[in-house]
Amino acid sequence: MAGVVVVFDFDKTIVDCDSDNWVVDELGFTDIFNQLLPTMPWNSLMDRMMMELHSHGKTIDDIAQVLKRIPIHPRVVPAIKAAHALGCDLRIVSDANVFFIETILEHLGIRECFSEINTNPGYVNEEGRVSILPYHDFSKAPDGCSLCPPNMCKGLIIERIQDSILPEEKKRFIYLGDGSGDYCPSLRLKERDFVMPRKNFPLWDLICKDPLLIKAEIHEWNDGEDQERILLHLINKISNEESAHKKISVDCKLQTIAVAAHEAALPQVLKVHQ
Repeated sequence: MAGVVVVFDFDKTIVDCDSDNWVVDELGFTDIFNQLLPTMPWNSLMDRMMMELHSHGKTIDDIAQVLKRIPIHPRVVPAIKAAHALGCDLRIVSDANVFFIETILEHLGIRECFSEINTNPGYVNEEGRVSILPYHDFSKAPDGCSLCPPNMCKGLIIERIQDSILPEEKKRFIYLGDGSGDYCPSLRLKERDFVMPRKNFPLWDLICKDPLLIKAEIHEWNDGEDQERILLHLINKISNEESAHKKISVDCKLQTIAVAAHEAALPQVLKVHQ
């Protein structure tokens, strides 16, 4: 399905929890995290937590091993592999970070399924610890979005992806998410697109307040089994609609050719009768 772009949030959409909280809690740093939480933005806090982990002797491998144990519904990976096998362009837009996401995706064997990962930079620095930076440097200039956190406006990312696609490609989007940060990009989707909010999560609640603000078709999901079923159904629906459209186009062309051929032959027929 070269005509479909599937955009996934990561935390609580691909994996079944928040990867930041998972690492902090599993390595026993919840108390420090909770003490610092009121004092700084989340993105800055996570960089500080990586510093705390490093100073307390936690290694990169310790973090990686915890990430590899993160809970994920058993139907999510098959759904992603199926969508990729069908030719969909899969992308991630997440407020997690590159190190966490790529470590998990590579462990699951699905990193190659995604053409693009839009998230906060996260890498092992010269000190040998994970360093996490904001996707958008809000210390220099805010993104100006009242709906999103200062370090990342997912709506701007979706607009960039939309603008990168040629009009004649006529690609349709399926957006899957759960959090309040997924509301802004959902508002940027068009009428032929689809949004899949996780039911009873913040994105779902925001959409339910005024569904008419969303131009895209809304399909809620509960868990990974739901996600797989609905996602593949929508991909199949788009495929069938594209096939029908192509058939109509071919039929119209054949009809045009037939009419042109008939009109071209008509003078000869009249001449014979005369």
